[in-house]
Amino acid sequence: MDQVFPLLTNVKHPEISVQLSGEDGNGFFIASRVRMALKNAGVSEEEREEFWADALSGDYNHLLATALAGST
Repeated sequence: MDQVFPLLTNVKHPEISVQLSGEDGNGFFIASRVRMALKNAGVSEEEREEFWADALSGDYNHLLATALAGST
């Protein structure tokens, strides 16, 4: 989990907030919540698909780091 915190200074869309605590910890659920938040904020489909591909390209910690880098 130490890998995640340095990314918090490089948040791509700090205006987007996604509530994940107290929710399902399933990786697909998390990625889907962030992707929907990106869509609702008007982020392009291309960028949303890049997020999705990147988030699902690694392990669970990578997914969390990617989710945090895309939103707060």
